[in-house]
Amino acid sequence: MADDAQGERERQEVLEASAAPARCPSARCQPGSVLLGVIGGDGRVGYIPERLEVDQEFVQIARRGRTPEKRFRFSSRCVEAACSQWTGSRCGVVDRVLDLIPAAGDGADLPACSIRPECRWWQQSGPAACAVCPEVVTDTR
Repeated sequence: MADDAQGERERQEVLEASAAPARCPSARCQPGSVLLGVIGGDGRVGYIPERLEVDQEFVQIARRGRTPEKRFRFSSRCVEAACSQWTGSRCGVVDRVLDLIPAAGDGADLPACSIRPECRWWQQSGPAACAVCPEVVTDTR
């Protein structure tokens, strides 16, 4: 019975998130963004499982030193056509990453992620997107 209740809660979370606007998992550091993780010495993202919203104080501190996007990964609302990465119907970033780094595995060992149900890349490519997501560092040029 407990497994049934857990499964129902998870299904409900997915339904609620699907009604929410999609989130970009490769956004800029700005107030209101969600901190997804920290870029490690190996260049991969180490995810923060709980949802942490960035405030102005965090932004000011993070901008001291190297570009925040080179040290952290952020998420914000997907702006679709207002983004240069939008292809007309989807985000081109995850498609290009999947072309360069084919996802391996069965999706059973995905990184902990606080935005998965709302994530634009997850919505487009499912577990394959999550498998390559730790490899992405946002380029703010």
